[in-house]
Amino acid sequence: MIAVIDYKAGNLTSVVKALKHLGADGIVVTQDPAAVLRADKIVLPGVGHFQSTQLLADLGLTQATREAVAKGTPFLGICVGLQWLYEGSTEAPETAGLGHFGGQCERFPAVFEGAELKSPHVGWNSLENVREDSRLLAGVTLGSFVYYTHSWRAPVSADTAAATMYGGAFTAAVERGNVMGVQFHPEKSAETGLRVLQNFLAL
Repeated sequence: MIAVIDYKAGNLTSVVKALKHLGADGIVVTQDPAAVLRADKIVLPGVGHFQSTQLLADLGLTQATREAVAKGTPFLGICVGLQWLYEGSTEAPETAGLGHFGGQCERFPAVFEGAELKSPHVGWNSLENVREDSRLLAGVTLGSFVYYTHSWRAPVSADTAAATMYGGAFTAAVERGNVMGVQFHPEKSAETGLRVLQNFLAL
């Protein structure tokens, strides 16, 4: 069973459609912590404001996710779902993230290398520094393009599985063990995005 967590701010329909296109069955869209604990895999799609993730804590989903990943259940966060894996975001300083990865997500700078930087970062951009040992990005070619729409970004660290350049480098994909996230939208990223989702389903 694949639990797709619904916290009322995710792009659920297109993510579920992409998963079904790849042959996934047993997909359950849920706000139930017990379903998350029972799941074979967990997906957290997310768009919008980081403050929306407060609902995950309020419903007991943060604790359920923490327990599920501790026992080895594969987890994939998408967009804000990736940002939630960190300690928090300057977008909503009072809202705690899962804290699985260290660091804070921050807004793109208004100026980069002396020029104005547009935010949000919207459109296609390439994956760089793809980690060879990444299971999530297996078969994804360096320089492959994926689709973004976001104003906040996660820092680059040892857990970064791929980076993208926009106002400097930021984490495009993060991976440590069974916990993974992508800042881009795989459900909108053509063949590369489907490969990423297929890799996750194959775990």
